[in-house]
Amino acid sequence: MHAVRGTGRPRKPGSVPGMARAYAGDVSEELPAAAGARAPGAQAGGTWGSALTAPEFAAVRAVGFEPVGQVFGAAVYATGYTSGYGCPGAGGSSGPLVQAMYQARRAALGRMTAQCAALGGHGVVGVRLSRGPFSLGGLDFTATGTAVRVPGAPGGPRAPFTCAASGQEFAKLIMAGWVPAGLALGLSIGSRHDDRATARQARWVSGNVEVAGWTELVNQSRRDARRRLEDDVRRLGAEGVVTAGLQMRVRTRDCPAAVGFRDHIAEVTLTGTAIAGFSRAGRRQAGPRLSVMSLDPRRGQGQL
Repeated sequence: MHAVRGTGRPRKPGSVPGMARAYAGDVSEELPAAAGARAPGAQAGGTWGSALTAPEFAAVRAVGFEPVGQVFGAAVYATGYTSGYGCPGAGGSSGPLVQAMYQARRAALGRMTAQCAALGGHGVVGVRLSRGPFSLGGLDFTATGTAVRVPGAPGGPRAPFTCAASGQEFAKLIMAGWVPAGLALGLSIGSRHDDRATARQARWVSGNVEVAGWTELVNQSRRDARRRLEDDVRRLGAEGVVTAGLQMRVRTRDCPAAVGFRDHIAEVTLTGTAIAGFSRAGRRQAGPRLSVMSLDPRRGQGQL
């Protein structure tokens, strides 16, 4: 995958807190009033909440970060009129609906990171994105995670990072000389008309045969989602991406242009953490060098 090389400051070997402080930065953007209102109460109480498990908490602390609170962002979008009602024919992509999905997820992520900044955090670990129906209509997009910070880190213009990796995975990235640049998304919605060839291959009397139209729909949607994910990695200025998961939803609808036929819709979502290296030395040294010794007593006597 082609990507833009990230920037960062090299660390001294064995200085894990120094690695964290070199990367952390404060937010210079103006915060929404709702997000800013949370900060005084959280700081005055002196307590924090998190979605981290005990092993995750220990791993995050081991690399110089500490949790400051659980953060949340949501956006409700009405997407019914953006999907289009025309017949897609042999194949097509719903561009307006994809853009609406991107906007909704990024709005939820933006509100979550605003809460992180209001709490004095440098980033969000263990980000989880979800989508579901809203009771009043439309779709509810949510983003949740645990805001973390480096105690005593100098301020800077960098916005909080987002990371879909778990606490242990985040710690392993830091120890290996990599830092999260942000959450990368790849979304694609493809559609295909249920033509005569597809209908004939899908009949049970056809036996065990490949339905070529459905295969083409799935492969094209996945390729499009992968391409958009790589575009998002380049937008974040990262070197690569650690993919967190792939989701695919497939549904059918009655074709609006041909009575008795159906259209098939495939929605693919790829999520991952875009990463950039800040220590080449850390990447060259995969781990401590091990000495391998034979436990066979005959080897020392020259019998082997």
